[in-house]
Amino acid sequence: MDAEQITGVFGQLCSLSTPVSAHVSEEQLPEVRVFKVTAEWSQNDLVRGSRLQYSQQWTLIADSNNHKNIRTVFPSGPCAPVSGELLSELSPIQGLRAVIREAGSHQLLEIWDSHGLRKGLNLSALSLHGKVYDDAQFGCLSWSECEKKLLYVAEKKKKNSAAERVCEEPACRKDRSVYCEDWGEALTSKSIPVICVVDLQSGDVRALQGVPADVSPGQALWAPDSQSIFFVGWYHEPFRLGLKFCSNRRSALFRLELNGHCERLSGDNLSVSCPRLSPDGSVLIYLQGKVFGPHNQCLCLQQLDLKSRNTSTLVDVVNRPQTGDFAGVYEALPSCCWSADSQRVVFSSSCRNWKDLFLVDRKSKQVTSLSDNSSDCFKRYGSWKLVTVQRDLMVVCCSSPNTPPTLRVGFLPSEGEAVSWRTLQRPAMTLDFQWTILDVTPPPEEDNTNYSGLDFSAVLVKPCPLLHETRTPLVVFIHGGPHSQFPAEWNCTTAGLVKLGFAVLMVNYRGSTGFGQDSILSLIGQIGSQDVKDVQTAVLTALQSDKTLDPKRVAVIGGSHGGFLSCHLLGQYPDFYRAGAARNPVINVATLLGTSDIVDWRYTSAGFQFAFDNIPTAEVLAVMLEKSPITHAAKIKAPLLLMLGGKDRRVSPHQGLELYKVLKSRGSPVRLLWFPDDGHSLSRLDTQADCFLNTVLWLKQHL
Repeated sequence: MDAEQITGVFGQLCSLSTPVSAHVSEEQLPEVRVFKVTAEWSQNDLVRGSRLQYSQQWTLIADSNNHKNIRTVFPSGPCAPVSGELLSELSPIQGLRAVIREAGSHQLLEIWDSHGLRKGLNLSALSLHGKVYDDAQFGCLSWSECEKKLLYVAEKKKKNSAAERVCEEPACRKDRSVYCEDWGEALTSKSIPVICVVDLQSGDVRALQGVPADVSPGQALWAPDSQSIFFVGWYHEPFRLGLKFCSNRRSALFRLELNGHCERLSGDNLSVSCPRLSPDGSVLIYLQGKVFGPHNQCLCLQQLDLKSRNTSTLVDVVNRPQTGDFAGVYEALPSCCWSADSQRVVFSSSCRNWKDLFLVDRKSKQVTSLSDNSSDCFKRYGSWKLVTVQRDLMVVCCSSPNTPPTLRVGFLPSEGEAVSWRTLQRPAMTLDFQWTILDVTPPPEEDNTNYSGLDFSAVLVKPCPLLHETRTPLVVFIHGGPHSQFPAEWNCTTAGLVKLGFAVLMVNYRGSTGFGQDSILSLIGQIGSQDVKDVQTAVLTALQSDKTLDPKRVAVIGGSHGGFLSCHLLGQYPDFYRAGAARNPVINVATLLGTSDIVDWRYTSAGFQFAFDNIPTAEVLAVMLEKSPITHAAKIKAPLLLMLGGKDRRVSPHQGLELYKVLKSRGSPVRLLWFPDDGHSLSRLDTQADCFLNTVLWLKQHL
């Protein structure tokens, strides 16, 4: 197998598109109702080395007297490229389209209608604020109910120009080099956000006043009166902690009037996110969790009655779900998740190894699954992810380990009915793989006495058996987090490895999301032992249950905490694994303490309480060191490939370098790839291609 063949497989699979958003419009005709579904997709282009976005539209015909029956789905028209758009939003009444676009060094606000461009503003030229936020953490673009105003979030204006500096010299000269905190990994350009409002009639843009000084605002939306807004505020004192992948940051829900009066609507010392206003403007729902502790957690869904100001729990935390039952909320809500009558909420969430689609009724508070659980469909799609629900039409992205993402649509059902799902466009391909779920029970000696009786699972994906009796090499693929999940969904790395002849075991060890809050809490203080043993138990279970796998050719790969576990396994089971590959791994928790953007998790993971004024002690550092892979480094025999991002703020690249030097000094086979312009996720397209190529070549060489 040569590099050209491997690169060709990666190019074929990584260029498959993924839906990122969708919008539904409707037209009532005498005998039928016409729905138009417009979806935006993201696609990797290896030739350009960048990600493209394009839109695609379908027309659906439903019965006028029974619109839940989709009579016809017409084929989509040609795809249309979407160039330079950072944010976009359609107004609910007039159908105006607001776009914030990047054009060279400028950011533009555009308003489009059926006749073309209605209004344009050069936000950069106005010099009222810095860059507009387009990230999922803070970013937003929201129409007021009157459709005469827009709001968005941007970086507060800094005094950067020479003229501004000269007029205040010498008084401000001393402040030129003052350190400016940011919000950590993937948010390094975000420091002090401000909420900006545009008056579309006058063209005036202003940053709203009244946000508490110790709060950074984001995820803003208009209140029904168009005279106030709701927003989430993250507390940034005494200093900022990383936000990405962390649902445990102290934050609150606020209401801010345009005259500057601000009030907090949620409780104190909680974590809040994803406010979503009901179509009738009477109820605001949002996700709520605890502060500190696990970096990701099972969340509760709260509902705030805006008239009575009463808050109640709509969906509570699930501590220990029964097999087959709803397992809790672990993911962000899509921007549109309400039924048209404001009585039901739709969302997606992890459920063991699946990603499922759920509906909760506000009156009964009963949660029901909306996924198609018929045998054929159940085998085909392991993941159902809600993209949007508008006019009671759900648009869902479905996939599985051998089926890339596709869009399906269905109307919200009446009570007791099933959804009649229709596929908008069949997947670009369905690969000839086998995949199955392995449920694993830890042996009695590895049971966690504080959370006894927990089990976990893994997803095994492998090529279809060959006619000859050659066994298949096994790659153990471990997710990071650790509080995340490998659902039975499309994964380009897994698909590429299987297509090239490997079997892949994706392990959801205790502490993964989708198994209840008890499972998450069970890992606190147990990293480096419970999770390591869980992965090894899962591997042994797979080898015992499937004799087509080769027990003499097993490798392990993973990133972040998955890299942490990969290196642990290589050191704790040195004669079992033949090779390993780790992306930005945690190697020494003790030395990571002062360099990570989530220092709180470094304490929590080792079993210690975090406080902002913590000063590490010899006891704390000793425990952290004892839980680290570096303590087993001298026992590592298998060749190890390390891939490090030079701009990683979550796990310093010096972590991987520390292990690299230990292995190099002992003559152990080790190779290091350095990506100076990439961060923790190693998400640049050229980086991903390089990592995949080198990982496959490494595995082929040593297996």
